[in-house]
Amino acid sequence: MSQNKGIPRALVIGGGIAGMQASLDIANAGFEVLLVERKPSIGGHMLQLSETFPTLDCAQCILTPRTVEVGQHPRIQLYTYSEVVSIEGEEGNFCVRIRRKPAYVNWDLCTGCGLCQEKCPTKVPSPFEEYVGLGKAIYTLSPQAVPNKPVIDREHCRYFTRGKCRVCERVCPTEAIDYEQQERIVEENVGAIVVATGFDLYALNDIGEYGAGEDPDILSGLQFERLLSASGPTAGAVRRPSDGKEPAEIAFVQCVRSRDPEHGMPYCSRICCMYTAKHAMLYKHRVHHGQAYVFYIDIRSAGKNYEEFVQRAMEEDDVLYIRGRVSRIFRQNGKLVVWGADTLTGKSIEVRADMVVLANAVIPAPGNQELAQALGIELDENGFFREADDNLRPMESTRPGIFIAGAAQTPKDIPDTVAQASGATAKVLTRFQQWNGDRSNETEEH
Repeated sequence: MSQNKGIPRALVIGGGIAGMQASLDIANAGFEVLLVERKPSIGGHMLQLSETFPTLDCAQCILTPRTVEVGQHPRIQLYTYSEVVSIEGEEGNFCVRIRRKPAYVNWDLCTGCGLCQEKCPTKVPSPFEEYVGLGKAIYTLSPQAVPNKPVIDREHCRYFTRGKCRVCERVCPTEAIDYEQQERIVEENVGAIVVATGFDLYALNDIGEYGAGEDPDILSGLQFERLLSASGPTAGAVRRPSDGKEPAEIAFVQCVRSRDPEHGMPYCSRICCMYTAKHAMLYKHRVHHGQAYVFYIDIRSAGKNYEEFVQRAMEEDDVLYIRGRVSRIFRQNGKLVVWGADTLTGKSIEVRADMVVLANAVIPAPGNQELAQALGIELDENGFFREADDNLRPMESTRPGIFIAGAAQTPKDIPDTVAQASGATAKVLTRFQQWNGDRSNETEEH
């Protein structure tokens, strides 16, 4: 198909803040958008955050209006709990095949009343709570989920594992539970694609040191976010997972598997210095008598008011920053003993903490390899989507008509993610306007 006959309709892959920003920009410009998200609802990792740096604004206060706008926008069609299987064609006319996974709930009938979740007897560790809290075998990701429709976790549902229960089916007032639901393949045609698949975190169980994944009081940064969140498992109170006690001392360890070419990722994860300062600050706001220690290599706080934010943590909240790596963390007499070195003084450091929070590396989203093959675009050596030119074309992929936004390209904070999403949108809209202009010219000629 020639470029002047392109379809002014976009596909956005990923429903985090980048995908939502791109979808809204395109839809508000008057064009249709298909938004595909592999999880049951949109919002991405930002949905899990407590506050955002450097303003300490409530993450939900920023995000919820966006998710509602996306969910209600007449030009945005949501494909949640779905994945892109393949694409064919070229820029201007891509034929996209989308797999819709079975939720075992008929969303057309479901009203989102929540009765099924309330009555479900099966409690399981919640992935949304990063496994520091419990959920149900039928669930929505959060109370603010968009769409507010539940899915059944087949691996833990008693009906699927034991052949009995069916409580959710009995209590559902609209008879929306459908245990026989099957996956479906949907085909759509679009003119351009924006890839905004976001990021994941280096798994605690894969770190292989510090007792990560073994000791319940050694947490990832995202797990600590859930403890700080008012909608989290402790309603915002800082409590040790092991015994529920308030920690009097917390040690934060930065660059865990970041900047670590031998055992982890060679690159800087960019956001860790800032969210660690935020965590230490919020901890002190909740536990006024507590003491926070931060072990760091160096501080990379490049952003508007970022350096001032870190200084505020040090000076106003008395967070003690220790320049040096941690060599070992072990349990002794109910405490987590952190051995490290202060490279500024050359002295060994021992901190006896009640809890340890690791800033584990930001890594590519799961499924990037399969998606790159389906889209026919390239990944870089670290598994992020490769741009056509990192200086002059940072929002274009290696295939015409497919664009990249946010942490799908490299680790980014929220402002940079939103900015790149709008930049990718501008590229898409330029093509749409060109195609519409060409159609108008053809009509006038005839």
